[in-house]
Amino acid sequence: MILPPWPAVAPAHGDVVLRRFTEDDAALVRELSSDPYVPLISTVPAAATREQALDWIDRNQRRREDGVGFSFAVAVASTGRAVGQVGLWLAELPSGRASVGYLVAPGSRGRGFAGSALAAVTAFAWTVPGLHRVQLFVEPSNEASVRTARGAGYEPEGLLRSYREIGGRRRDMLIFGAVREG
Repeated sequence: MILPPWPAVAPAHGDVVLRRFTEDDAALVRELSSDPYVPLISTVPAAATREQALDWIDRNQRRREDGVGFSFAVAVASTGRAVGQVGLWLAELPSGRASVGYLVAPGSRGRGFAGSALAAVTAFAWTVPGLHRVQLFVEPSNEASVRTARGAGYEPEGLLRSYREIGGRRRDMLIFGAVREG
């Protein structure tokens, strides 16, 4: 599948800008890898070495070219410092659907970065031809992520029982959706 080009203007919202990952972001990946939950729900390796962090960055720099979607570093607009990752995954683009996921480093949580990143990536999603729906999945107990989804305009659509295995256990997931206006 051929995906649209990388955005000419970096998506931004509030205090964040979405940009390509660089080798300078290895410290962010290592911080993400120190959170016990992040490696369970993402491709970030647990307790990543610098080399593993750089390998992860390399894979994420190629997501568009590999036809998977867009993986953005979530950066503080005023400094360019990466505080997280947000992805727009386009495997279901032929059906008009995409999914999003986001991670914020432990030391940067609680400052609205995830909500701003989700708003920015959703606005970018609506520039993708043929895309009409973006969805995301959140564990019901993850109250902060539920607030983030709702705050970015995603509507709760239901509970998917035993939907995903996380850490060796089947987990329920809430599904949230956003639909293109018009």
